[in-house]
Amino acid sequence: MCGILAVLGCIDNSQAKRSRVIELSRRLRHRGPDWSGLHCHQNCYLSHQRLAIVDPTSGDQPLYNEDKTVVVTVNGEIYNHKQLREKLKSHQFRTGSDCEVIAHLYEEYGEDFVDMLDGMFSFVLLDTRDKSFIAARDAIGITPLYIGWGLDGSVWFASEMKALSDDCEQFMSFLPGHIYSSKQGALRRWYNPPWYSEKIPSTPYDPKVLREAFEKAVFKRLMTDVPFGVLLSGGLDSSLVAAVAARQLANSEVACQWGSQLHTFCIGLKGSPDLKAAKEVADYIGTRHHEFHFTVQEGIDALEEVIYHIETYDVTTIRASTPMFLMSRKIKSLGVKMVLSGEGSDEIFGGYLYFHKAPNKEEFHEETCRKIKALHLYDCLRANKSTSAWGLEARVPFLDKEFINIAMSIDPEWKMIRPDLGRIEKWILRNAFDDDKKPYLPKHILYRQKEQFSDGVGYSWIDGLKDHANKQVTDAMLINANFIYPENTPTTKEGYYYRTIFEKFFPKNAARSTVPGGPSVACSTAKAVEWDAAWSENPDPSGRAALGVHASAYEAQKGGIAEKIAIA
Repeated sequence: MCGILAVLGCIDNSQAKRSRVIELSRRLRHRGPDWSGLHCHQNCYLSHQRLAIVDPTSGDQPLYNEDKTVVVTVNGEIYNHKQLREKLKSHQFRTGSDCEVIAHLYEEYGEDFVDMLDGMFSFVLLDTRDKSFIAARDAIGITPLYIGWGLDGSVWFASEMKALSDDCEQFMSFLPGHIYSSKQGALRRWYNPPWYSEKIPSTPYDPKVLREAFEKAVFKRLMTDVPFGVLLSGGLDSSLVAAVAARQLANSEVACQWGSQLHTFCIGLKGSPDLKAAKEVADYIGTRHHEFHFTVQEGIDALEEVIYHIETYDVTTIRASTPMFLMSRKIKSLGVKMVLSGEGSDEIFGGYLYFHKAPNKEEFHEETCRKIKALHLYDCLRANKSTSAWGLEARVPFLDKEFINIAMSIDPEWKMIRPDLGRIEKWILRNAFDDDKKPYLPKHILYRQKEQFSDGVGYSWIDGLKDHANKQVTDAMLINANFIYPENTPTTKEGYYYRTIFEKFFPKNAARSTVPGGPSVACSTAKAVEWDAAWSENPDPSGRAALGVHASAYEAQKGGIAEKIAIA
C-alpha cells in the first residue's frame, strides 16, 4: 500500500502551499516509507508516499506518460498490467511499475478505461494540457480513498482522512467502483456487475468452476518483488488462501527470488482457538509458521493508536483491528512487506453466523449484496489500514472481480445453511475444496465453524475490552450519550469509549459521518436484524451474539466463567 494526496484547483500556488502539501503528505508516510514524490503544476499538487512492492528500483511516483503531460499518483496493484501493456505497444514506458499503465490507458481511451483494470487501486490523474483531472477507486473499495472540498474551491483526494480533515471544509469517503471527473464535477459509477442490482441469480453450483476461479485469484496476487506471506488464523478462509498459495508458489516467478516455502503468520492470546488451528494448518500444508502472542493489556494500550490509524469508531472493526495492528508490526520487523488475507468470503457466501436465520434465498442473497457493498466501511478498511500503519500491504483474493462475479451468479439456494442436508455456513466453498485424493486441508479445518477474528484471537479479548470501557465510562455518561453524540449515538460503554478517542483525533462533523451506524448483531446489516426478534435486544456485534447458533460461544478462560451455547 502507498499513500496518495492530491490538491487540485486551489487559489494559492506559493511555496507555502507546497510546503503545506508536503507536511500533510507526511501524515501518510507510514503507508509508504520507501520514497516520497511530489508533482506541482501551477495550482495542482500530486504527492505520493511509496511502499515499493513491484519494481522497487524504478517505480517511484508520481508516474507520467511519454511527454509528462499526464501525471498520476496511485495506491494499489494492477494485476493485469502485463496484458494491458500488450494493448499499448505504441506507447513508451519509463518504468516497470504495474501502475504506469494508467497514464497510457488514459491517453488511449480517455476517462473510460477504469473497468479494464484488474486489481486494487485508488488513483488521481491530472491532464496538464487542460488542467482536468479524474480520480477513481477499485470496485469493492479494498484501497481507501477520501474526497474533500476546500473553501477556496479546491478538490482534495487522500488515502486517509487525516491528510485532508484539517484543511477541507467538507469531506467524505470516496465511493467504491466510482470515478470523479472534473469535467462533470461529480461521481459516477464505473463498476456495474450483474449482482449489483440484487436480482436473484439462477446459475447452478459448479464446484470446479468456483475452485479454479479462486486458485486463479490467489495466483494473480503472487505478483511481487519483495518478501511476502499469508495471514493465517486457522479458519476456513485464511486456510484456503494459504493452502492454495502454498501449492502455487513452487510454480510462480516469485519462488525463484524468495524460495518455495510459504511464510504464514498468526496472532492471539495464549491458548486461543486461532493459534491452535493455525499451527495445525501450517504443519499440514508445510509453511514456515510464525506465531505471535499479545495480552489483553497490550491490546488496550494500543487502542488510541489503532483508532488514529483506522479512522473509525465502529466497535467490531476496532476489536478486530487491534490484534491485526499488533501482528502487522511484528511481520514488518521480519522484513516482509506484503501479505495475502482472507477478507470477503463471509460477505460473498453468507458466512456470518446470523445467516443461519435467513428466512429464504431471496433475503439471503440480498443481504450478501448489501454486505459486499459495505465492505469498504468495515473489513476492507480494517485489513488495509491496520497493516498499512506499519508499511505492510494486504491483498485479498476473495475480492477478485472475476471471482466475485462467479460466486455471486450462483443460485443462492446453494448458499443457504441447511442442517437437514449437512450444509453449514459457506458449504459451497468448503465442498469446492473437499478433495479426498489431494486434500487441501484436514477435514475438521475445512468444516470448522466460523469465528470472527476478534473472537478467534481469544474470547477474553472482547471481555477485557468491555471491562476496560466500563471503568472509563459511567452510567451517567451513557445515559446522556444522545446529547453529546446525537449522530450515531453509542449504545454501549465500549462504543462510547471508542467514540471519545475518535473525536479527539477527528472532531469535525464530516469525520464522524464517514462511519456507518445502525443496529447490528454478529456483523449483520440493520435489515437482517429483523430476521430474529431476540436480536433487537442484544446489541453486541460479536459473532457470539448469534444466540442459538455458535457451538461454543465462550470457552473457560483463566479467572473466568465457562458458558456454553448449544446449537439450536
